[in-house]
Amino acid sequence: MQADPRVAKLIGGISSSHVPAIGGAIAGKRQGDPYWKPFFDGFVAVRAWLEQQRPDAAIVVYNDHGLNFFLDKMPTFAVGAAPWYVSADEGWGIPTIPPVPGDQLLSWAIIDGVVEDEFDIVTCQEMLIDHAVSVPLQLLWPDGPPPVRIVPISVNTVQHPLPSAARCLKFGQSIGRAVREYAADLRVVVISTGGLSHQLEGERAGFINPEFDALCLNALVNEPAKLTAYSSRELVALAGSQGVEILNWIVGRGILGGAAREVLRNYHVPISNTASAVQVLEAA
Repeated sequence: MQADPRVAKLIGGISSSHVPAIGGAIAGKRQGDPYWKPFFDGFVAVRAWLEQQRPDAAIVVYNDHGLNFFLDKMPTFAVGAAPWYVSADEGWGIPTIPPVPGDQLLSWAIIDGVVEDEFDIVTCQEMLIDHAVSVPLQLLWPDGPPPVRIVPISVNTVQHPLPSAARCLKFGQSIGRAVREYAADLRVVVISTGGLSHQLEGERAGFINPEFDALCLNALVNEPAKLTAYSSRELVALAGSQGVEILNWIVGRGILGGAAREVLRNYHVPISNTASAVQVLEAA
């Protein structure tokens, strides 16, 4: 049975690290340096997959680093509904990227769907994007502006209490339902950013846990519910205080829903004290 061309199609998901040092390496054209080459080489096949799939829109699941929300105002989930998203200076010394077009109609379809499912979200008709969005877009489309419209979705991975892994999976599933019911001939890719295991402060600064990272990558293929057994505190213990960005990947996997097929993965340690990875899943 052929897919209905009148509704949007989720073609797959890409999960990627987003540390700002990657942006510095791109700006400095250091992709071929021995330190960086194993990381950047992992995206060659990802870009070939994107060229084959040719998405029209991208849902980008990430965590804001203070451009829109700070510790005094930190929504659990926020969905962008802007016509354009401007990349702003965060103080990391990495160049900003040109404004990225938004898909407002898809944004509102998602917003309507998740609110109907009783998720209390913040709707952002103006929204700045930081390295958690700009770096992955540069990794995936290095030769120019990304040929997609985006819907940025911010998840709180910063200020406790954090959303549970179970809540994140359900949130993603709600988004996925809204996309599949959206009446438009649209090919949609999910881009989830952050992680994997890393901690930037305290006595465990530099902490990396390859064993738990492998467990997460394996579970995300077809056992995402396995990750919902971990509390937020357990995720911090196992992945580091910034490694809880795995919640973004769990939301993204929930969006895909159902069974998935792993197209590729690349795992490299370390990049800027982070266990960096990219994983591509196709919706079955």
